[in-house]
Amino acid sequence: MNTRAADVVVVGAGLAGLVATAELVEARKRVILVDQENANNLGGQAFWSFGGLFLVDTPEQRRLGIKDSYDLALQDWMGTAGFDRAEDYWPRQWAQAYVSFAAGEKRSWLRERGWKVFPLVGWAERGGYGATGPGNSVPRFHLTWGTGPALVEVFSRIVREGVATGLVTLAHRHQVDEIVRTNGAATGVRGTVLEPSSVANGVPSSRVGVAEFEFSAGAVIVTSGGIGANWELVQKNWPKRMGKPPKHMLTGVPAHVDGRMLGITEAAGGNIINPDRMWHYTEGITNYDSIWPNHGIRILPGPSSIWLDATGKQLPAPLFPGFDTLGTLEHIVTTGYDYTWFILDQKIIEKEFGLSGQEQNPDLTGQDIRKLLERVRPGAPEPIEKFKQRGEDFVVADTLSDLVAGMNKIGETDLALEDIERLIVARDREMDNDFSKDLSVSAIHAARNYKGDKAARIAAPHKMLDPASGPLIAVKLHLLTRKTLGGLETNLNSQVLKSDGTVFDGLYAAGEVAGFGGGGVHGYRSLEGTFLGGCIFSGRAAGRALR
Repeated sequence: MNTRAADVVVVGAGLAGLVATAELVEARKRVILVDQENANNLGGQAFWSFGGLFLVDTPEQRRLGIKDSYDLALQDWMGTAGFDRAEDYWPRQWAQAYVSFAAGEKRSWLRERGWKVFPLVGWAERGGYGATGPGNSVPRFHLTWGTGPALVEVFSRIVREGVATGLVTLAHRHQVDEIVRTNGAATGVRGTVLEPSSVANGVPSSRVGVAEFEFSAGAVIVTSGGIGANWELVQKNWPKRMGKPPKHMLTGVPAHVDGRMLGITEAAGGNIINPDRMWHYTEGITNYDSIWPNHGIRILPGPSSIWLDATGKQLPAPLFPGFDTLGTLEHIVTTGYDYTWFILDQKIIEKEFGLSGQEQNPDLTGQDIRKLLERVRPGAPEPIEKFKQRGEDFVVADTLSDLVAGMNKIGETDLALEDIERLIVARDREMDNDFSKDLSVSAIHAARNYKGDKAARIAAPHKMLDPASGPLIAVKLHLLTRKTLGGLETNLNSQVLKSDGTVFDGLYAAGEVAGFGGGGVHGYRSLEGTFLGGCIFSGRAAGRALR
């Protein structure tokens, strides 16, 4: 039996765990950081991320003419979250505290630790339901210069310093099976030492045990992530309001995102709330070069693509690309199919197709200015072109008839050429003016009123059937698992609560396992850039509560 003791045991070496540990290191606390994966996986899902952060009223926004405020951001958050349950008490408190953090010290606090921001601010989840409804009223998606790896490095550097000074012990390949309790308080963890593994980051690893361990401490912080790679748990917790879960979804997170610690913490007495609230993307494409099983990549689209369901019907307003992820998901599952289509052209793909994930953005991840300039030159960025040429979900053709024929080869239902042609011809006619009765076309014009979108994100309005815009492209879009929005209920100190609302002494939770704060700070929907930020904010709260 491997036994050790420390002031705090942190379970999970993702972003929330690193932030909590970094806070404890700065307070000179002794920490054992436990993770079931090897050292290559430090940073967890955050390492693979695009590195976007939700920030409010920043210099980057003001330089682009964006007027933002705490009041506007809180209005957007509450309208997006749609809190409507008694158990939303703590999520509401977390929401107000997090928006205050995003509008206050978040940016300066990160920059003090070495964080750098890309100057263009993205506009995600644009909503379209009115001022008090879901969505961001203004662009708030601030991209980390260096993407996910650079954001992870901000905190892993401090953790490594803690290792060097003897404050931090990294216990990789240690799988927690139980939270140890003494007189009702969490006083440590015990579990299985897994056999050594040298697999690369994100690649599934062995679960063969070779020994047992028990670590004791004055407190335990659970930062183990969500359920996105556990299809059984996704199905089990699928929202009843959306009927049966889809038969097929791509997986948007590494295999180690298995949700084990949710059940283990609940068995110890922690309270889980809002397990049916999830955040799954609707624009997933199959990775031709998979890292983990069933690996999907999310497209970050602009509004110009025409979005059709599996039968060829255009999705209703305001379900345009990039506007309302949850609303689109809810609509798709009513169609009886688990995929949709984008129809676009070369001009659109060159400017409007981003791919989520640091590995799909080597220019931003590598902080390479020369490569970055390729985005404003003719042609799509290299990662996009590779998917266009090699991705199984892409159809490229010079004529609409050939495009539809290609779509019918990879789809489950035959699409009628005449119906799709009628739709595209009608939309092309709407492009003769700078205004339109077609709200999807109006959305393009509106988006280009924002300097950042016009410069680098939204293609100029044009006719899709004009040969000069070609070739034509169709993309089969799959549903993609991603985030757990519910989780362990916590107060503003990240202390886990019991089912009766009392504090579970010695037990804390942060990051996705806690619904990014409170057991569901996002409510039903995310404003984007808030998952990484939620890990940072809740991890910081847990660490500071134990300083």
